[in-house]
Order: sequence, then C-alpha cells, then structure tokens
Amino acid sequence: MDIFDLIGPIMVGPSSSHTAGAVRMGLACRRILGEEVSEADITLSGSFAATGRGHGTDRAIVAGLLGMTPDDERVPSSFEAARDKGLLFSFAFGEIPLSHPNTARLQLRGVHGAEADIEAASIGGGRIEIRRIGDMSLCFSAEHPTLIIRNADRPGTVAEVSRVLSEGKINIATFQVNRNNRGGEAVMVIECDTPVTGELLARIRSLPGILRAAYIDRD
Repeated sequence: MDIFDLIGPIMVGPSSSHTAGAVRMGLACRRILGEEVSEADITLSGSFAATGRGHGTDRAIVAGLLGMTPDDERVPSSFEAARDKGLLFSFAFGEIPLSHPNTARLQLRGVHGAEADIEAASIGGGRIEIRRIGDMSLCFSAEHPTLIIRNADRPGTVAEVSRVLSEGKINIATFQVNRNNRGGEAVMVIECDTPVTGELLARIRSLPGILRAAYIDRD
C-alpha cells in the first residue's frame, strides 16, 4: 500500500470511483481512439447507471473524452465545453453482462474517421481497467505507459514490435496478446516501465502487419 491508497486521487468531484475513475476512463478511451473525439455513445451499467448522475459520472466521462484529467477544475462544466468543441454525446443505461458494477461502454468516433468500441470499469480509488476493445477481451490499468496495437495475426509481428522496443531501451512490464480468429486480427497490449517516444511509436506503426497503434501515457 502506498500513500495514494490512503488519501486517494487528487480530483474534482465527490467520488474517486464515480468521478475521478470516470474521468480516467474517458481519457484512456480518447487515447485509444488516437484522435479528437467527434461523437460518443456511452452506456452506463450497474452502480454507474443507478447513482452515476448524482456523482457526476456522466460529466466526468465527457471531461476525459475532451482530454481533461481528474484534477481539472473544468470537469463539472464538461457538457458545456463539449458543446463548444462540437463533441456530440449521448447516454444510455443498461446492464452489461458479467461486468464490474462501475462499468461503461464507450462507442466513439473521431474527427478523422477512427472508431472504437471500449468497455471500461472504475475499480475504486480512481483506478480503472480497460476490459474490452472491439471484440477483444483484455484487462489493463492504463496506469503505466501502454501501447495498444492492432495487427494482422501472422508469425513474427510480436517479435518485430519487441525488437523495436528493445532497440529503444524500453523495458516491457506486461504483454498481453489476443485475437478474434486464427489469421484474422489480433491485439497486443504492452505496459512499459518508461514512456514510449513518438519516434518509436512511428516505427511500430510502420511495421508490416500493423493496422493501428495507440499509446496511453500517464495522466
């Protein structure tokens, strides 16, 4: 246990899970999308659906989608900020099967046409987990510098990505791989000990078989 566990996150809002965690969910999903968000359809489930509006969960998620962090004083006025920036958003309420009580599904579209369908949970103390991207089941915290790479499922791709990171002196903390079917699309989630530079990210994106590569840095 560290001091963060004892005093909680620095934040604007009444609840670490319903407010600070929700901001981090939106911010992580924005970074996974990889560009400014133009449209967002958000489904709140469980406790988020029952009490989220009273805790500002809806405004917190939108704040994160705009690039705000949990300590940003603009979080309570995120709806107005979104309208000023042309971000269209909607909220629905429903149960997401087999999910954590504080779960949201974010279906996003970006200003340059990117799309993402992400399921995330706020697990307490401002911490989050990304549980699903598209049809890929995953579990990562977004607390470390993290690469999310979609690639063609073919031999050698994982090795090539690992080689680029090794040459950049990046140590891998965790490495997850999943795929929708053999020979189809796969996803790598790589949590790193140190930040990944823009140069390394560009090299990874240029590798054969890489379809998309997003990067989540620390808040």
